[in-house]
Amino acid sequence: MGLSKFKIKYREFVDILRHEYHYIFHDGGVLLVVVGAILIYSTAYSFAYKNEVLRDIPIAIVDNSQTPSSRQIIRSFDATPNLRVAYKPTSLEEAKKLFYQRKVNGVIVIPSDYEKKLQRAEKVNLAIYADASYFLMYRQVFFDVTNSVLHSNGNVEWVRFVSKGAQPKQAEALSNPVTISVKNLYNPSGGYATFIMPAIIMVIIQQTLLIGIGMVGGTWRELKLYRTLIPAGEKRLAVLPMVSGKTVAYLSVYCLTLLYVLGVHYRIFGYPMNGSWGTVMLFLLPYMLSCIFLGIALSTLFRYRENSLLLLLFTSIPFLMLSGASIPKECMPEWLYAIGKVVPSSSGVDGFVRIQTMGATLSEVSVQWCTLWVLTAVYFGLACLGMRNIIRRVENRQE
Repeated sequence: MGLSKFKIKYREFVDILRHEYHYIFHDGGVLLVVVGAILIYSTAYSFAYKNEVLRDIPIAIVDNSQTPSSRQIIRSFDATPNLRVAYKPTSLEEAKKLFYQRKVNGVIVIPSDYEKKLQRAEKVNLAIYADASYFLMYRQVFFDVTNSVLHSNGNVEWVRFVSKGAQPKQAEALSNPVTISVKNLYNPSGGYATFIMPAIIMVIIQQTLLIGIGMVGGTWRELKLYRTLIPAGEKRLAVLPMVSGKTVAYLSVYCLTLLYVLGVHYRIFGYPMNGSWGTVMLFLLPYMLSCIFLGIALSTLFRYRENSLLLLLFTSIPFLMLSGASIPKECMPEWLYAIGKVVPSSSGVDGFVRIQTMGATLSEVSVQWCTLWVLTAVYFGLACLGMRNIIRRVENRQE
């Protein structure tokens, strides 16, 4: 009797798995979401962010001094790889027009007494106007101008000490007593793509799973397919074969997709791969399972395939924000960040970035890993409850 029951359950599992594969690979919409979307979106975003750092940002310089010293500092601005002196207007008003016409992203004003104050060893004020409405532009303009000014200050100090009789090496030590060596850990270029793309890929995995599973679940209810899967001689379907069949189908498909993303896509675009494959796979297992079980639970609420797209598509950006990737968690209310923990992507993004980008071990992301296993258990229970409700509706001929 036990063996007979096992065979029936196994046959149900196989039927569910077969039908799930059928709708994944024969339904164009589902195939586009489950397989195509992660490849298309990850590639499109990666190409969009391919230039990690903004280069040749146009700026305007109003040189009211018109002296050798002012021309020298202008050349130092133009020599930076990220700035380009595109215009030299004669007045601030003219520079404003260029700025409002979006021809430049920053304006620097050199005062008329620039060289005179330098010769007197007096303080000189340079005015920097940077476009803070575009934060990446603002960052590059502000930091590059500041670094050029600091470098020029060192040269001025060096000349002054040499003129007073100091030896060149002594003058260099006096003009620059503290040397700063900056090394960008985990993101050598300081690029935006290296920073944001790992988080985006994790959110894409979650969203495509939720939407794809929801679409298939809505299709099953639309076409009343649950009745056709009841084995001969049985009155109902069992919950565990249904949930496990759907889980194995999506887990197998996404394992292949992730092999491409992490093995090929990462190498093509040069994203950091500091984590071991074993650690990454072990971490992604509860992440994938929690996303799949959440998708199955949500799919039991959809009566039509379109409901999945309508209700889940707009959540991608909020989920990315709640993960703390695009907006630091320190800038969010604590209660909002805590609520975001119920979504797998929050712990998934944090842990994955630590492992793959920073080279963390599984023990160092144990909090995120355990959180994902808790979510896996919770969403597995909700998925079983949702499927049990579907079965009851089938028994009552409501599906």
